[in-house]
Amino acid sequence: MTSTQPNQVQGTALHGKVHGGRQPIVGAQVYLYAADATGYGKASDSLLNSPGYVTTDSNGNFSISSDYTCPSANAQVYLYALGGNSGGGAANSAAGLLAGLGSCGSLSSTTYVIVNEVSTVATAYSIAGFATDATHVSSSSTALAATGVANAFATVANLETLGTGTALATTPAGNGMVPQSEINTLANILAACVNTDGPSSAPCTTLLSNALSAGTTGTAPTDTATAAIYIAHNPIAEVANLFALQTANSPFMPDLSAAPNDFTIAMIINGGAGSEFGFPEYVAVDASGNIWVTNGQAYCCINGIVNEYSNTGVLLNSIGYYGFGMTYPMGIAIDATGNAWTANLGGTISKLSPAGAILNPTSLSGSGYTAGGLSSGFGIAIDASGNVWAGDAGGGQVNSPYDNGHGTALVELSSSGAVLSGASGFTGGGINGPLGVAIDVAGHVWTANSGTWTVSEFSSTGSPISPSGGYTGGGLNDPYGIAVDNGPLIWTANENNSSWSLFSDTGTAYSGSSGYSGDGVTNPFTVALDGSTAIWFASSNGTLEEFDAAGDIVSGPKGFTDGYTNGFVGMAIDGSGNVWAVRHNGINGTSYGSISEFVGAGTPLVTPIVANLMAPYGAQAINEP
Repeated sequence: MTSTQPNQVQGTALHGKVHGGRQPIVGAQVYLYAADATGYGKASDSLLNSPGYVTTDSNGNFSISSDYTCPSANAQVYLYALGGNSGGGAANSAAGLLAGLGSCGSLSSTTYVIVNEVSTVATAYSIAGFATDATHVSSSSTALAATGVANAFATVANLETLGTGTALATTPAGNGMVPQSEINTLANILAACVNTDGPSSAPCTTLLSNALSAGTTGTAPTDTATAAIYIAHNPIAEVANLFALQTANSPFMPDLSAAPNDFTIAMIINGGAGSEFGFPEYVAVDASGNIWVTNGQAYCCINGIVNEYSNTGVLLNSIGYYGFGMTYPMGIAIDATGNAWTANLGGTISKLSPAGAILNPTSLSGSGYTAGGLSSGFGIAIDASGNVWAGDAGGGQVNSPYDNGHGTALVELSSSGAVLSGASGFTGGGINGPLGVAIDVAGHVWTANSGTWTVSEFSSTGSPISPSGGYTGGGLNDPYGIAVDNGPLIWTANENNSSWSLFSDTGTAYSGSSGYSGDGVTNPFTVALDGSTAIWFASSNGTLEEFDAAGDIVSGPKGFTDGYTNGFVGMAIDGSGNVWAVRHNGINGTSYGSISEFVGAGTPLVTPIVANLMAPYGAQAINEP
């Protein structure tokens, strides 16, 4: 038995079976890897002693003894089966399969694993943000990165059952719909190659040549496990060619009857048993990867709530967090200590503890934090000092119960709720009906103004930097969302004309008189950036659009979809690379909204957003954890 070093933990025996479709794979080499935690792009840690693998028997069974150690109890481990014969006539070196197991400390001698194409798809998508290929799954050494990797591996169990290798239709918590048919279709595509006699077979040639590392260009995978990772990275590429590999005799059912728009995997999360999930508006992610969602209206007697979900979509509060002063909450931001702040259309700002307790002043008549110049809160952001900034949107926004005209102030509160912006708020700089609020690495505060279709900039002390008419041009047309990358470049989502605008940090418009448009962007409400500074838009037609840092389309002409056309409102990206988008219109005939989680679609992001403005991330405003 091996000896353990400090922080290492002794392994436990594992058992299971490797299948190619319905057939056991004989003679497959089964490796046990741990995700590396010392730097992105590094090889996974191989845990088994020489020769580094065990071999499946004539029935596809394998056993791994406890004679190995893991780097730590929290090390995230997975199985990788390579080669073997599934009955295709000869051993197939292109047969590669994955199964994500989770933390080493959670394993036991009763753990039984089916490694097949379904487990491969579930694992590849869940860990896509950290996987270069099947043997390079890695992250940095930060605590945030460790959380992101652990959450990514936890997502596997939302997609498939480890002990049976079957795709789920609903999440284990019961409040999420899983795209079972799409997972099975992807598994069938892999099975077309796995169940042949090698990489030169027609199905393998088709798969490996249409699942390149960069989509339509780049490196071809050498096995089906890496092909699954490449498809997860490039879900819009070669969809028709890949779908054609599915046949009437494909092993996994139910499957798709027609090629999808894209191969993203999106779960639909509903409120959960007993919850009052009314009209979700905006979303934020905390350091644990928990998802916080504002609901502008909940039910009869409450004028709004905040719902909190775990990183796997489990509802953490039965009827939502609510309290005095939280009247129609819209924007939400998480501070560095885990408190959630909401900007409320009722003209207040609310503060909730990480456990959801109301921390702002309360009284029977309402309360909440109030600040001069705030008649109707909408966008909100937190700076590196922990101060809270909110724009006074006034009554110009859609569905507002108020009609006060466009607001012309920016307010600032300290972390304890003290007003820092004076009796009238910070004014000037062309601010008028600010809906989106964002902060750059210099501490400057940016607003997207729906009243005058401009962008305003303020210093960290509230002095206007933009001219009296704001920054103009660039195709601004009723801008809602605003985001700042590490350029810093300023991006807005223009709700009125299906476009987006780009400005330099000095207010120069880069996007031309009509803005950037097309490529599926339709009346976008929200813009967000992921850990590689890719730009994401949530559109009113129920699609997400992704552009790389150079502004080139990633998501194709129709965007990424989850199968529904109801429009998205808010959006956020978590530390595992999952993209969460909320819609407040019901699907399937329901009257309540929902959250869509696009699994592994983005690059992992440091959360909460304010952490990107603080050491050690301050030099790069947006970065992987």
